[in-house]
Amino acid sequence: MVSSPMEVAHAAFWAKRGGQLFKQARHAASMNQRVLASVSGTSRTTLSAYEHGRKSPTLETAGRILDAAGFRLALEAKVEFAGGGRAFHVPSRLWRLPVGAALGVVRLRERVYDLADRQARRAAYTVLLCEGEPQELLDHVDGVLLVELWGELELPAEIRAEWGPLVEEARREAGVMN
Repeated sequence: MVSSPMEVAHAAFWAKRGGQLFKQARHAASMNQRVLASVSGTSRTTLSAYEHGRKSPTLETAGRILDAAGFRLALEAKVEFAGGGRAFHVPSRLWRLPVGAALGVVRLRERVYDLADRQARRAAYTVLLCEGEPQELLDHVDGVLLVELWGELELPAEIRAEWGPLVEEARREAGVMN
């Protein structure tokens, strides 16, 4: 079977992305290629080929390498943003952030917000929902914390109307009453 140029490009993209994940996991574990390869039961040259996107591991092998570095493969829901020419962005679903990001310090529009502080988080979320780019939203808005603050956010009616169904759906899923 002959692969189309699009299929080849798609496979190359995922091989490179997988290689980046292996490198990140290895660096986070403070391991060099030789050590991670040894612990995961593969060769250093094969691990190098994976990291540089020259080769793609099976899912089982990827899981074994990441496990040896102290990580695991996980399924994460994809979040997409609706277009439509609006000045604000609306995601297809809410998401969770790691605790450090959800309660960290963020700089937005020349102002610093400590997201661990409820009032600062409320101010940051207002800025983000009104003016945030998709990546800023993904990096700094936590779905559970947004739902919890929703009634306190001062938002234009158009933004509240667009984001509201996501918040209500999350409340229903969690069994939270209005």
